[in-house]
Formats: sequence, C-alpha cells, structure tokens
Amino acid sequence: MEATDRILQEITAVGRRLEAMDSTTSDLTVVSTSIRADIAGFRETVTDLVRCLMTVEDYVVALPDQEAELRSLRAKVTDLEDRSLRDNVRHFGIPEQKEGSDIKTFLKNLLPELTGLDFSPFLEFQRAHRIGPLHKATSGKPRPIIACFLRHKQACQIISAAKSQGLCSLEGQEIRMAADFSSITNEKRKASWLSVHN
Repeated sequence: MEATDRILQEITAVGRRLEAMDSTTSDLTVVSTSIRADIAGFRETVTDLVRCLMTVEDYVVALPDQEAELRSLRAKVTDLEDRSLRDNVRHFGIPEQKEGSDIKTFLKNLLPELTGLDFSPFLEFQRAHRIGPLHKATSGKPRPIIACFLRHKQACQIISAAKSQGLCSLEGQEIRMAADFSSITNEKRKASWLSVHN
C-alpha cells in the first residue's frame, strides 16, 4: 500500500511538472512568435534601408556630373549678367547732390568735360541713378552713380578714356569711372588684381 501511494505521489508530481513544462512551453511559444514578428519587422526595415542606400549611392554617383552642370550653369548666368550690364558705367567720387534734380543732364554735361571727348551723337542714357541707401551718403563717402548708356559704343568710349586718363578731377574731388560687372566677375577681377600686386 505504501508503495502504491508513493507511486501515485510520484505520478502526481510528474503531472505537475508536465503542467509546469506545458505552461513554460506556451510562454516560449508566445515569445518565439513575438521574436519572429520582430525579425520580420527588422527585415522590412533593412530592406527599406537598402533601398535608401541604393538611392543615395545613385545620387553620389551622379554628383560629379551635377556639380559640373551646376558650374556650367553658373558660368552661363554670370556671362548673361555681365552682358546685360555691358552698357553700364559706374562713376565714383561725385559729391552727393552735385547732380541736382536731373542726373542725366548732369552727366551729359560732366562726361565730355572729364574725358575730353566730343560725343556725336550726343550722350543718351536709358537710366542713371545713385547706388545704395541714402544713409551711406552721410558717411562722407558719396554713393556711386551708375549710368546705363543708350549706345554701347559711348559706354566703351567712356571706359577707354577713364583707363587712359586714370583718375579725373571735379572741383578737387577725384572721380573714377569703371565698367559694371556681376558680383562674381568683380570678385574674380579683385582676386586677379591682388595676385598680381602681391
């Protein structure tokens, strides 16, 4: 009888252990399912990352061509801007308010005097005005006057005369005249001038 009770107790204990193992197995199955779902999610993420990486690599491969194209476009825009400014002449050093209310008439009278040129036909401008905000005029340095000539030839004559004569003078004030260029061309010209004079 004691042996039978002992066997029954062992069987009961084994049953409990089996139930515990079933519960553990069930928990492991849930964990395994969750891990599989996470792995599937990671695979999707890795696939997306690989696609993104391939796209970035394509962009990197195309970058030198795009940079070359951008440089070419910048050069073309700069050239177009310089061409659009070729009829302009900048006048530096003319005292503020000296031009009065009619800046074009002022320049028509002033430029033959400064350059010693006899313009025929007479000088004509598309437009002429001071450059920069008015508050700069109070700093003691007059704002430049920019004049857009109606005839390109006359703009060239003014610039050529300015180069050959150097600085001109108006009532003791030094006047300088120069061609108008884009900011990029001005920077290049400045860098070139500095490299030659340093």
